[in-house]
Amino acid sequence: MSATPLDAIQSYVDAFNAGDADGMSAMFSVNGSILDGMAPHQWLGPTAASDWYRDVLAEGEHLGASGYHVTVGEPLHNDTNDDAAYVVLPATMTFDLKGSRITQTGAVFTFAMRREGISWRIASWAWAKGQRAT
Repeated sequence: MSATPLDAIQSYVDAFNAGDADGMSAMFSVNGSILDGMAPHQWLGPTAASDWYRDVLAEGEHLGASGYHVTVGEPLHNDTNDDAAYVVLPATMTFDLKGSRITQTGAVFTFAMRREGISWRIASWAWAKGQRAT
């Protein structure tokens, strides 16, 4: 159960960091969507989270990337109205690329959330890539 939108988002991020596609999907609304810089850029519907993660792993294998880890900061926006919420978080991603550890800072992770029953679910998220740290 996710008592708040931020709880649901953190559970999703924790599942991503653990490589747990089922955990990510559990935090997603049946009609969810993902918008990301990686082709094909949009994933929709009940399998959006697992389809996106499958594509992340495939692209990572192609590029020699692995070991993804996301951290999020304090919300830039955290607006809840009845059964809907809009949350924008600064984010950092680290990963291994062909044996080198890469850190990308300044990313923005934006979420539209819906309360479904007693829990919050991700209705949609979008990732705006940050800059590679030097």
